[in-house]
Amino acid sequence: MVKLYRVILPVTDIEAATHFYSQVLGQSGERVSPGRHYFNCGGVVLACYEPGADGDDLGSGWKHHYNEYIYFSVSDLEETLRRLVAAGGEIERPVGTRPWGETMFYAKDPFGNNISFVAESTVFTGSLR
Repeated sequence: MVKLYRVILPVTDIEAATHFYSQVLGQSGERVSPGRHYFNCGGVVLACYEPGADGDDLGSGWKHHYNEYIYFSVSDLEETLRRLVAAGGEIERPVGTRPWGETMFYAKDPFGNNISFVAESTVFTGSLR
């Protein structure tokens, strides 16, 4: 059996990332190293990671790579949207029901990472339930 247990989210400022995601996710998470802060998201760890703060030298040619989207299911979509905006997130596509049936919104965190929040009652996984 394969189980996804951690997603690394690259950030340029671990303190700012900790503040942002603590606000949006409604939890403090846990600092596990100088450049990593973990948030438990239903059994999968969201790991905010600032390479330089952990002493990782990625070289001058390293470019910040952005993910496509990380999807979070939430019980209160409107409250999550309010917290995201208050914390400095940017809405990319407003709340709406998508063709596959999920009610959700797309956003960017302050570091340019793509994130999305889905009303848990509408989560669609195809036949992979």
